[in-house]
Amino acid sequence: MSESITYTVDGDGIAVITIDQKDRSMNVLFEGFMEEFGAAVENAAGDDQVKGVIVTSAKDSFIAGADLTWILGLFDRDLSLEETWDFSWRLQEGLRRMETCGKPFVAAINGTALGGGLEVCLACHYRVALNHPKAVLGLPEVKVGLLPGAGGTQRLPRLIGIEQALPLIAEGTHVSPEKASKLGFVDELADSVEDMMAKARAWILEKGDPEQPWDKKGFKIPGGKGATNPSLFQTFTVGSSLVAGKTQHNYPAPPAILSCVYEGSLLPIDRGLKIESEYFTSLLRSPVARNMIRTLFVEKGKADKLARRPENVPASKVTKLGILGAGMMGAGIAYVSARAGMDVVLLDTAIESANKGKDYSRALLDKQIARGRSTKEKAEALLGKITPTTDYADLAGCELVIEAVFEDRKIKAGVTAQAEAVIPESAIFASNTSTLPITGLAEASSRPASFIGIHFFSPVDKMPLVEVIVGKQTSDEALARSLDYVRQIRKTPIVVNDSRGFYTSRVFSTSVKEALAMLSEGVKPALIENAAKMAGMPVGPLAVSDEVTIDLQYKIMKQTRADLGDDYPSHPADAVIEKFHDDLKRLGKRYGKGFYDYPEGGKKRLWPGLAEAYPVAEEQPDVEAVKERLLYIQALETARCVEEGVVTTPAEADIGSIFGWGFPPWTGGTLSYIDTIGVDAFVAGCDRLADAHGERFRPSEWLRSQTRMHG
Repeated sequence: MSESITYTVDGDGIAVITIDQKDRSMNVLFEGFMEEFGAAVENAAGDDQVKGVIVTSAKDSFIAGADLTWILGLFDRDLSLEETWDFSWRLQEGLRRMETCGKPFVAAINGTALGGGLEVCLACHYRVALNHPKAVLGLPEVKVGLLPGAGGTQRLPRLIGIEQALPLIAEGTHVSPEKASKLGFVDELADSVEDMMAKARAWILEKGDPEQPWDKKGFKIPGGKGATNPSLFQTFTVGSSLVAGKTQHNYPAPPAILSCVYEGSLLPIDRGLKIESEYFTSLLRSPVARNMIRTLFVEKGKADKLARRPENVPASKVTKLGILGAGMMGAGIAYVSARAGMDVVLLDTAIESANKGKDYSRALLDKQIARGRSTKEKAEALLGKITPTTDYADLAGCELVIEAVFEDRKIKAGVTAQAEAVIPESAIFASNTSTLPITGLAEASSRPASFIGIHFFSPVDKMPLVEVIVGKQTSDEALARSLDYVRQIRKTPIVVNDSRGFYTSRVFSTSVKEALAMLSEGVKPALIENAAKMAGMPVGPLAVSDEVTIDLQYKIMKQTRADLGDDYPSHPADAVIEKFHDDLKRLGKRYGKGFYDYPEGGKKRLWPGLAEAYPVAEEQPDVEAVKERLLYIQALETARCVEEGVVTTPAEADIGSIFGWGFPPWTGGTLSYIDTIGVDAFVAGCDRLADAHGERFRPSEWLRSQTRMHG
């Protein structure tokens, strides 16, 4: 019938619409496909010989949702309000036509069905799902700043009740076919594709009801009177409060979903679908959805596929990895690499330290065993891949060596020379430094073309990003093989050029320093911390400072001063760091005290002595002013990184900011944040902040000349 759909009718009058998008690994919804699907529905509806219709897929999954690249393109088309509404309503009309055409439709769900894919199933009159262990069903639209726009907020509550439906819609939860069956939105499970199709055919021939429950007279939402049910009052009132607490009003989709379900449940299905389209239209016109789709999914997907990998280098795989330094970072790198199947040599100056580094993996695995996520046999196999040692000779045969020792240039130079004396000539040598320029560190190497930066984030086992830093002499081969390794350990890479602090550490440090500057001005510590979290950051900057340790910040500051001399840019935060390091001896969480106290067995709390060290000013800024300072300084420093060529693509800047240090996801990243505000408005805001707080906020002439940060 088309390139994506096969349409057949058998001797029993059962039509089968089989979806198989030839150029894709998974079926997805896009504009052209919806037209093709609608034509197939009309074909069946108009054929008197057709008794019923089965909708299924020829792939291992059903439909994985909408093509997010297509959705992102809608933003670029700058649709009017009316055009956006028309787009949304066409999806609704097509599925509503299917469920009211007078023919019974069965969804034969042969694998994963997400988003619009599940909404197609919900619009069918019956659902048979293949009980595959890897299959998931769900409505994840909230995770991209949207809500289900093809009837999901209306049909699912009408099928399984509001209380059961809300978590699936408002949180984007995925469930297995078996769980979906228990919840009630899958009618039958099947053990094989053949069994699935047989059950679908049997239902059409034996029952074949072409009318949805909500179209029958006297229909009531499961659980009673819908949203007016007194027992659901708490669901919506408490739910609204919980949503506000979780989102800090930065994400419009969750409250829109609550409103959509509430309002729609009080009305007939057709009016409910129109309400859903109204809310969907408003979200589709929101910059939050655009930002999240672009960065969190489309651009991240490209990065995961190694978009920046040089094409002229053959694919490679690390079988033996060397790690120099068994501290927290080295231990974390050892774990993720062994988990990926590599043999890992974990080297430190003392065997006790090396063994302690291996014990880090043991502790992680013990937790997994306790939670039923691993077995003792699997854990021992992984641990068997990590060899603690003090002998550099054990590095022989390593294809890649990663240095993760102290941020001291001399120490790094020493371990580089010792490792290069025994590793193969073809091996890549990488530094996990967070601040020291790679080109300078490569001076200690006898093969600077094979020297590169591979910067991990703590804790390595949880943080998804790896920053790959290219030095002035780094070869394409070193870059390509480093990216292959990052993919091997299932992390997302960004590629940046060399500079002090590179990209992530350089920009991330600006928010911490700005918080310390505010502290020195007398801004309440709790206001600083809470404003950051209200902006969408995972934790407050003072807490982050403690995690990083004031000790490390002090060492970086001293090293940078020594390197730059008179060119060192002084900052109000410097005095705070020196005071905490030299006078107060409060060096961070690792040392038991910093900006916070860490009582044994209790929760951390802001150190009461802060009030004496930095008396609170009589006049306090409002929350928005604090949020602005913290967000603006990071976005501005990112723009400087673009101007200097440290970051070469806007996408990597955005990905790095969200997945590297937790810049608020609703913004889409630091550069998307500037675009959302508008470059002119952002520049004006920076000038205002510079006049009030210092020249560190002053934008460059280059930034003033930009119209957008994304091309």
